[in-house]
Amino acid sequence: MAENTWKTSLTNIEPNKITVRGYPIDKLMGKVSFSQAIYLMLKGELPSENVGKMMDAMFVSSIDHGVTPPSTLSALTVASTGAAFNAALATGILSINKFHGGAIESAMHIFLQINEVRKRDELSFDDAAVKVIREMRENKKVVFGFGHRLHKQDPRTVKLFALAEEYGLAGDHVQIAKSVEKALVEVLGKQLPINVDGAMGAVLCDLDFAPYFGNLFFILSRISGLSAHIHEEQTTMKPMRKIDPFAWEYGGPEEKDL
Repeated sequence: MAENTWKTSLTNIEPNKITVRGYPIDKLMGKVSFSQAIYLMLKGELPSENVGKMMDAMFVSSIDHGVTPPSTLSALTVASTGAAFNAALATGILSINKFHGGAIESAMHIFLQINEVRKRDELSFDDAAVKVIREMRENKKVVFGFGHRLHKQDPRTVKLFALAEEYGLAGDHVQIAKSVEKALVEVLGKQLPINVDGAMGAVLCDLDFAPYFGNLFFILSRISGLSAHIHEEQTTMKPMRKIDPFAWEYGGPEEKDL
């Protein structure tokens, strides 16, 4: 072995053979879902079918949220200049940061902290949430994952939590998220419902993902939505147009039943 040889534990490439985390990729094809394969890459083992379905639901939940989010507006602006597809998509992805998409990671840190306080101080979920949220507000820290500029009850949160219960995956952190929602009423005196970022953060904590991956889940989810917006921009709009984020209207199909 050469002196400067380095090792990877992820993928092995040999003539006529590709293994991912030890599994031949052609044997994974048609046997596992894309979400299960993502779990395999990130965690090193294949998840249960229910974990794969839970991840599918999370990816669907954030696939798009209209034309007004910063990542979409950024991608549309670059697409309008005639830039290559990958350049416009990269711009959208680079716009997903601390305050847009990054709330998943921040919420995960909060939920994990509350669980540590709960166990250390032998508190109930509700009391631990109040203690941590009160300290955060006293230190002027933002409680990410709660409240929404449009939704008073985020339908994606309701569905994700229902599926987590159905699949037997809802654990301490889903309960903590619900306790934080109540704690915010006690500490702030107003209702700030759990948004989709907070819901995803809670479920990801219960799936034992590190907060480091929180932003990744939003990016993986939003790539398809951004791609569709870029394609629409470059095939139906005039180049170099003035994009007013408030001057849009919906012109797609009426609501459909599955």
